[in-house]
Amino acid sequence: MATQTPAAAGRPTLHLCFDDHGDALLARDPFALLVGMLLDQQMPMERAFLGPYKLAERLGSPDRLEPARIAAFDPQEFAQLAATPPAVHRFPGAMAGRIQALAAHVVTEYAGDTEAIWRAVPSGAALYERVVAIPGYGDQKSRILIALLGKQ
Repeated sequence: MATQTPAAAGRPTLHLCFDDHGDALLARDPFALLVGMLLDQQMPMERAFLGPYKLAERLGSPDRLEPARIAAFDPQEFAQLAATPPAVHRFPGAMAGRIQALAAHVVTEYAGDTEAIWRAVPSGAALYERVVAIPGYGDQKSRILIALLGKQ
């Protein structure tokens, strides 16, 4: 179960992977949160939400994940990056493709600005439509993400 504590800047910090560096990345990088949510299937939640931090470290930028860089990555090289032990998911090849599709969606639909997905949406229904359109997100995953966003 995710817990929250007040962050220094007044913004709640999500404790989803129970790793200080991983949780800090999830709190400051909206794309990392989307990736963690995407990875949260068929494996423990804590490991899934640590995946974005593993990727960020392997990409040499542990402070953020850049959607444009991930979308442009060679698919085979990105799959190898995701599979490097410890792998980001129990199915690293398939999830690498899904992460790249997610990144491409953010770049194409929102000019690489992940927060634009939920910034200034006119209604909850409009937010749901935006989130459910994200590759790899279905009804349940979309509702969970919206609930997490609401808590922040």
